[in-house]
Amino acid sequence: MGSSLRIGRVLLAGVLLLTGCAAVTLEKDLSLTPELFARRQAQTRRFDTADEQRILRACAALLQDTGFTIDESEARLGVLTASKERDATDAVQVAARLALAMVGISLPPDKDQVMRAFVTTRPAGPEGRQTAVRVVFERFVFDTDGRLTKIEALDDPMIYRSFFEKLAKALFLEAHDF
Repeated sequence: MGSSLRIGRVLLAGVLLLTGCAAVTLEKDLSLTPELFARRQAQTRRFDTADEQRILRACAALLQDTGFTIDESEARLGVLTASKERDATDAVQVAARLALAMVGISLPPDKDQVMRAFVTTRPAGPEGRQTAVRVVFERFVFDTDGRLTKIEALDDPMIYRSFFEKLAKALFLEAHDF
C-alpha cells in the first residue's frame, strides 16, 4: 500500500515536471493564422465617422431590433455586450439521444441557448477620421438538465455581412434624419 502510494507520487511529480517544462513559443502560440485573420476581417468594418458613440448607439438599436437585450455598454471605452435566449432543440439530436437511451446510454438533449454579441469600436484611418467596429457572436448551449454543453463562436460570414449592412443603413438613415 505504501509503496504504491510512493510510486503514484513519483509518477505524478514526473508528469507535472514534464508538463511544466513545455515551452511556450510566442511566435507559434500567438501567431495569427490565415483562418483567424479571415474571421477577424469578417467581424470588422470601418465607417467614415469618428463619432464612436453614434456608432455604438446604432449598434445597440440594431441589436435590440433583432431581439437582443443590452447587457453592458461603456461608450467611453467603445464596448457593448448584448444577449438573447433562444430554443436550441434539434430534432435530429433528440432522435439520436432516444436511440442511445434504448441501449442504456442516457445523454440529455440540448434545450436552450444564449446568444451573445460583443461589439467594440476604436478610432481608425488617417487621423482617426474613421471608426473600426468589431462584432463577435457566440452561443452558449444548455441541455435539458441545465448543464452547459457547448460554447461556440458563430463564424458564418453571412451573419456578419448582414449585421454590417444593417448597421450601414441605420447610420445612413440617422445621418439624413429619416
